Amino acid sequence: MVATSHPLATLTALNILQEGGNAVDAAIAACAVLAVVEPTQTGIGGDCFALLKRVGQPIVALNGSGASPMALSVEALNSKSVSSIEVGSPHSVTIPGAVGAWARLVSDYGTFDFGRLLRPAINAAETGYIVTERLARDWALQKEKMSRNQSAAAVFLSGGDTPQAGDKHVQSALAEALKSIAKEGPSAFYEGWIAQDAVETLRELGGFHALEDFAAYRPRYEAPISTAYRDFELWECAPNGSGVAALAMASLLNTYDVNALGLNSVERCHLLAEVARLAYAERDAFVGDPLVGEVRGDHKTWPSHSKNRQQVISMSGRIADVTPDSIPEHKDTVFLSVVDRDRTAISLINSIFDDFGSGIVAKKSGILFHNRGSGFTLEKNHPNELKGGKRPLHTILPAMLTRNGEVDLSFGVTGGHFQPIGQMQVISNMIDFGMSVQEAIDYPRIFARGDVFDYEARISPNIVADLVRLGHRPIVATAPLGTAQAIRIDWKRGIMEGGADFRRDGIALGY
Repeated sequence: MVATSHPLATLTALNILQEGGNAVDAAIAACAVLAVVEPTQTGIGGDCFALLKRVGQPIVALNGSGASPMALSVEALNSKSVSSIEVGSPHSVTIPGAVGAWARLVSDYGTFDFGRLLRPAINAAETGYIVTERLARDWALQKEKMSRNQSAAAVFLSGGDTPQAGDKHVQSALAEALKSIAKEGPSAFYEGWIAQDAVETLRELGGFHALEDFAAYRPRYEAPISTAYRDFELWECAPNGSGVAALAMASLLNTYDVNALGLNSVERCHLLAEVARLAYAERDAFVGDPLVGEVRGDHKTWPSHSKNRQQVISMSGRIADVTPDSIPEHKDTVFLSVVDRDRTAISLINSIFDDFGSGIVAKKSGILFHNRGSGFTLEKNHPNELKGGKRPLHTILPAMLTRNGEVDLSFGVTGGHFQPIGQMQVISNMIDFGMSVQEAIDYPRIFARGDVFDYEARISPNIVADLVRLGHRPIVATAPLGTAQAIRIDWKRGIMEGGADFRRDGIALGY
């Protein structure tokens, strides 16, 4: 079974499975297609995280996030009178990790040739793909942003305007870059002409990037982290990812009888909001890149520590003093899951951070760069302080639920900072209220972090009014809150149940 955010990606993965490929093969082929057909969300100029579980084996976590250029620092920016990392700045572009992560997964766990898996993406870039309604909407909102960069405008503003739903979009330069990667492997991206093009493009804009920064990149296998939720174990990637926030929420919610609060109740919405606000505040204050010693405290103890925060929560009113640090918001990521006939499961997320990332496109290769580095802070001695060769705090969270040592649910929720609370709503819908996978994904959502409280318009007006009385300041979301894909394995019956989000163009298919 396959669940992705776009029909072309789902069909690509399904075809790979039917041709004899495994879950990793299918996932990478699908992710490469998404990197072409959902340019507002993802691309080969972004990062990738993945969780992989084979029957009888422990979960493997791959961190495919890149670091800032070695020459970049707070002091270097100060010397140029730069006081913040703007989302469209070359300083926001960390070394893209996706291509290296894909290749590593295929090399270690796949069965097909890496170049073979890139063919569907090459075809989509070279011959074009049809722009969907949701993509056209998101694209139109970024017209001004994409007009700032000449190369970006040439690729994404044909004739000076954004495409309409039903238009065909071609990315010829990107197709050539993908062909080189298919032929030469990731070295084409990190050491060949593509790296040269990337460095020249970014340095012309004032970036500190060097060929050595690209050549030094390596994805890293890191021990996953987990905590209990009811009879299940929730698994996430470790920092520099934000999985600790999801685990903290799960541990705290696990101390409540959520079912007794009622599915469609103000009490449940209030509790979710307060749990999320506490978890986000701690994440923003403590998480950085552990490779440079930038995580305060032992993140493995955070889930159990979070249980002690129950005394802070009151069901009669909103906590007044939870204020997380300022970290730029973003909503742009793709998630997919694949489970093959051997019940190997992969949960994978690829992201360019902001809408169309940095808005910077490499001149010759057509690669759109992410702006993950805008998530750094310039505050001295903060765990997430910008330093050369450092990875920023990351928001993308592939996840899995296991029971009795095997995967029950391979899932993820996109939406930047929304992801931890989005994950908790999906699994609570399923575990606490018995929803099917698709029902759990479709149910209306809320997002609370700091002083932000967004809700989807399908939330009852009576609940919104009651939330106001509890001290919250709810605002209807201007766009759907995140997108989710999930696959659940029913081991007793020998079947799978998949779901994909209507908030984008998601589709789950199996055979």
